Amino acid sequence: MPVYLFALFLAACTTPSAGPTYSVAGHVVAGPTCPVQPASPAPGQCAPRPVAGAVLAISDAAGHEVARLTTAADGAFSAQLPAGSYTLTPQPVEGLMGTAPAVSLTVSATGHPMDLLVEYDTGIR
Repeated sequence: MPVYLFALFLAACTTPSAGPTYSVAGHVVAGPTCPVQPASPAPGQCAPRPVAGAVLAISDAAGHEVARLTTAADGAFSAQLPAGSYTLTPQPVEGLMGTAPAVSLTVSATGHPMDLLVEYDTGIR
């Protein structure tokens, strides 16, 4: 029995080896920004606006949170993740309706950077 406990203790203390990570980045925006979108809006007039300070939780396929990010002033975010399947779950933002939908993503070992768009609803109609 002591050998079993010792082996269990060693397994619990070992950390997984650090492997390569890959870039996951994107922007968080909120829209619509005009109550009634004009037929021919000026460029950028009714474009979605960046969401600063949005919190995004990233969980692995087993549901364990592996990263928690906060967006920059321009709505940008980025993370380095090992290859695998993940869910990015936007958290509620004060002043916006509910939350943006969760985003399923697969980080590939090919090293291609991932560019995501997360969209909150302003509630403007």
